Amino acid sequence: MPHNHQHHHSEGCDHESHDHNAGVGSTDNLFPYIDRPNVIALNAIELGSSVIKPWHERTNEDVYLESDADEQLIIRVPFTGSVKLRSLLLKAGPGDQTPGKISLFANESSLDFNDVYDKPPTQEFEVAEGRDVGEYAVKTAKFSNLSSVTLFISCNRGADVTRVYYVGFLGHWTERRSDPVITVYEAQANLADHQKIQGTDSNFTTPHT
Repeated sequence: MPHNHQHHHSEGCDHESHDHNAGVGSTDNLFPYIDRPNVIALNAIELGSSVIKPWHERTNEDVYLESDADEQLIIRVPFTGSVKLRSLLLKAGPGDQTPGKISLFANESSLDFNDVYDKPPTQEFEVAEGRDVGEYAVKTAKFSNLSSVTLFISCNRGADVTRVYYVGFLGHWTERRSDPVITVYEAQANLADHQKIQGTDSNFTTPHT
């Protein structure tokens, strides 16, 4: 199905090599705290939630997300609480279908192709090519109070479409609590705090008839 979105392609994507280092255990994996039914992928054939997998399914290549009209993808990932993000986990490719660059946007839950180039990304990465899960450490101070994170893949390594198998996150989750509503009740009216009403002021006198 064709997508009618305008792309403003950046001036190329550098393809420098990165080491894959996602051997971290799942104790701080944020998968249980992702609001999976509300994960949205733009310019994609499949549902965005298809690549939000539990840790033990991270290498599964039977289910994946593929771009539609061209190589660009936007994936919006909401969380069920407040997140302090430490790392992005990504498995993509293979070959030319691997993203060349990925941009992360903190708390931009409505970002789309109309405004993605108007807002500076919170952080950007060059994506490593390979079949393993890559771990990309973020600047935690910029991702310390997340309700959502948006991924923008602007280009790949030359293929017509981009393919992603797995998106995950490492970090710390806390329950988001609403601020308590404090109501102050006035136990006894203080006339000094209220506008004078005729007939209640002791200095008021009734006109003589």
